[in-house]
Amino acid sequence: MANVTVTVTYTELCLNCGITEDELNEVVGLGMIAPQNVSARPWLFDDAAQAAMHRAQRLRRELELDWPGIAVALTLLEENQRLHHENRVLRQRLERFTTR
Repeated sequence: MANVTVTVTYTELCLNCGITEDELNEVVGLGMIAPQNVSARPWLFDDAAQAAMHRAQRLRRELELDWPGIAVALTLLEENQRLHHENRVLRQRLERFTTR
């Protein structure tokens, strides 16, 4: 089965996520999302960027954070998810040694 990536333009991302162009520039500047090719204009974004923006918008609504605060929150959430995965893998490895 082929992987399909949906691409949206700069304007479409703003409209889909309910943000202004200035806000999108700030979000990109903070490294929360990245265009597919930074040097190409207009910027194009993949579906992962759009999903990240929807998650950021939810944090913005629920926690009333500004964009830098959202960037920190997303970084911490991603790190937490990575650590949970690493912990699960290590527990599985440990089980192999303790069940013998």
